[in-house]
Amino acid sequence: MTESYHTDLTAEEQMEIERLKMHKQILLEDIEKLKNQIENVMADIQDFKSAEDNKMLEREKRFCSGKKKFNMDPKKGIKYLVDNELLDWKPERVAEFLYKEEGLNKTAIGDFLGEREDMHLQILKAFVELHEFSDLNLVQALRQFLWSFRLPGEAQKIDRMMEAFATRYCNCNANVFQSTDTCYILSFAIIMLNTSLHNPNVKDKTSLERFISMNRGINNGQDLPNELLTNLYNSIRNEPFKIPEDDGNDLTHTFFNPEREGWLLKLGGRVKTWKRRWFILTDNCLYYFEYTTDKEPRGIIPLENLCVREVMFPRKPYCLELYNPNSQGQKIKACKTETDGRVVEGKHQSYTICAASAEERDEWIESIRASITKDPFYDLVSTRKKKVINTVTEN
Repeated sequence: MTESYHTDLTAEEQMEIERLKMHKQILLEDIEKLKNQIENVMADIQDFKSAEDNKMLEREKRFCSGKKKFNMDPKKGIKYLVDNELLDWKPERVAEFLYKEEGLNKTAIGDFLGEREDMHLQILKAFVELHEFSDLNLVQALRQFLWSFRLPGEAQKIDRMMEAFATRYCNCNANVFQSTDTCYILSFAIIMLNTSLHNPNVKDKTSLERFISMNRGINNGQDLPNELLTNLYNSIRNEPFKIPEDDGNDLTHTFFNPEREGWLLKLGGRVKTWKRRWFILTDNCLYYFEYTTDKEPRGIIPLENLCVREVMFPRKPYCLELYNPNSQGQKIKACKTETDGRVVEGKHQSYTICAASAEERDEWIESIRASITKDPFYDLVSTRKKKVINTVTEN
């Protein structure tokens, strides 16, 4: 039937059919080529996507590595992030990183912000400007500010950071205080009030009357309204400052403004073995913990009447010793927590502690001596009060 069908066609019609068959074959071949090309393009796209995913993954890994480096050494961590083009070395960008990035150690943030180099000062200014203090009273503003980092222990760093805070608060609230000095002094008074009212080691609690008396004449020689001071006092009395947990280090104990903290080796009292402990120096006491995550210290060493000195010890070259120069041979008044939770008297006639380097040992000795003799907060406030008095006198 097919043959008869073709037989009925003319030669021209048969040629047309052959031409169409050839054209169909060419189209099929073109379709196959396009299909192969599409498959190749899709494979390239997949390869590109995989490469981009790998780049993103690698970038994320380096970024996480940079945050860990920051938590161990803030300056080196920032340098690593900048060198790897993960962070722009601009005050606003670095400030946003410190303010918004999760997982950063709040103590490391405070140390970095407190540095005195010009770039650090610009970063501090940009960091403080990320806080909005408008229509907040001073305690509310301090709560917000002190939640974003932990104040370092060095007086000069504290001074720079609180100066920046006072400037920002006064810019946001133009008619509250007559000068940033007033805001600065009162901020310190509030921080010290918080310690007085809520630190169990402080026996002499500041009364409202004493708080008001302490702050007389600080507003360019004039007194602040009693109502203002009473409201600030009650706010702190009813709710202490919440100290931020260290996201990068899980440091959850509530010691405010430590003068120094870090890992050291401590020699046992009865059993002479070295144990690694996390030490915190604050409030004229040396606290030590088994882990940074511990909320309660394993031991407390009040520094009153003690002295500190460098000592040599076999196979431990960087040691310091806490001792009582007036009662040698007697146990130092200290306490420790046993593994079963009992609090007992310490067994030490002296405390021998080992640092990782001579520099670290010397820094601890210097900090302990300073803690025994003075409080940097009071020094800073005293200096600023003298400045206010002198300014008023000259005018």
